[in-house]
Amino acid sequence: MEKVLDMRVQNIREKIAADDIDTLMVSTQENRRYLSGFTGEDGQYDETAGVLFITADDLKLATDGRYTQQAGEEAPNYDVITYDKGLTHVLSDILCELKTHRLGFEAERMSVSQYEKICNLIQTIEYKIELAATTDLVEGLRIVKEKKEIDHTRQALRMAEAVFSDFVQTLRPGMTERSIAWEMEKRLRETGADGLAFPVIVASGPNSALPHAVPGNRQINLSEPVLFDWGIRWGGYCSDTSRTVILGKPDDIFLSVYRTVREAQEMAIAAIKPEMNGQAVDAVARGHVETAGFTDKFNHGLGHGTGLAIHEKPRLSPTSDTVLRAGMLCTVEPGIYLPGWGGVRLENQVIVTDNGAEVLNNLGTDDYVIDV
Repeated sequence: MEKVLDMRVQNIREKIAADDIDTLMVSTQENRRYLSGFTGEDGQYDETAGVLFITADDLKLATDGRYTQQAGEEAPNYDVITYDKGLTHVLSDILCELKTHRLGFEAERMSVSQYEKICNLIQTIEYKIELAATTDLVEGLRIVKEKKEIDHTRQALRMAEAVFSDFVQTLRPGMTERSIAWEMEKRLRETGADGLAFPVIVASGPNSALPHAVPGNRQINLSEPVLFDWGIRWGGYCSDTSRTVILGKPDDIFLSVYRTVREAQEMAIAAIKPEMNGQAVDAVARGHVETAGFTDKFNHGLGHGTGLAIHEKPRLSPTSDTVLRAGMLCTVEPGIYLPGWGGVRLENQVIVTDNGAEVLNNLGTDDYVIDV
């Protein structure tokens, strides 16, 4: 792992040098872990487990006393600095020690209040320091996955899908969405996963027409769609799978919607290849859904990247201009949502290869009828 981290740091050093940045401040949790191995979690947006400072010659990790030992163990290549009263109380010393003249910061992570505090602080330093907003510097490296990252994703999928395969056969009419989601979560955690990648979604009947439905007290019934969306983290990496099932005999509407969604997914996966952009892949699936008569019933993007974050680049959507490259990992999740009836979504994770795409899932899409 140390050699991998060394390579990642070298890559980011080359990128900041090209942008004439002598010090990069890394605040985003996933980027921090990617470059250092430090797994401290921020908890919420206005909390931080630490900040990396990367220069051509130095690596520093500033954190508070809760994480000092953990940071030292997980990020041995970094000089760990502990602050007691917040980062701004030690920031001037760090910047002066590093002889920083142009400080790069992650624009998407920096709040206005944090920015103003740093601006005020650098005014007190005897020499001039320029602030440089950056976007996608580390994310641009993370978008192409290394073999170990793909292996962790495969394992997360294997564990999460095994839970679903066993549990889905226990579904019976009268169970509530909330109780089903809780039992799924319990079983997923018992696999030994790092944790959930996101809260389990269980949506039945008309509720399944909501792509991000929150499980409630509605009871599932015969002959209606029950949509599941779930994932875990393994080695820090996220799985993300959606399946839609039906208890008892499906009617013609379900069969038509399900068939269209499955065909759209298969067509999109078959279309993926290097040099194709995300918009074009999305158009393959969306075009099929609309041709089948479900215009405006597929109301989200086709897919997104996963990794240390559950949503990251690349995006497959009507607005995505990302050009796919071998090693990019993304979901392919078309859906059709009919208000008042329900919805169907099928989601797989795929890795872009040199000449196409490989599906990482083992769980198929044929067994959608649950006998009761």
